[in-house]
Amino acid sequence: MADVTIWGSLRRYTDGAETVEVAASTSRELLEALVAAYPGLADQVAAGVSLSIDGEVYKDAWFTPINPDSEVILMPLMVGG
Repeated sequence: MADVTIWGSLRRYTDGAETVEVAASTSRELLEALVAAYPGLADQVAAGVSLSIDGEVYKDAWFTPINPDSEVILMPLMVGG
């Protein structure tokens, strides 16, 4: 299981939890598990979120591997250049 840090405004959907534990081997599985555990995240995930996995930020990278010891951060969608 990976520990996922929930960033900023997304914490209101996890009842204020800063870190949650999720069993997932890919970024898609992780997002699906988060929505199953915290249904309030569904609209945010559907609209787009960013994931930082081991220091690299991803958007729409559904099959990025996640290891049990990966550092994972869920963030509001990051856009810009």
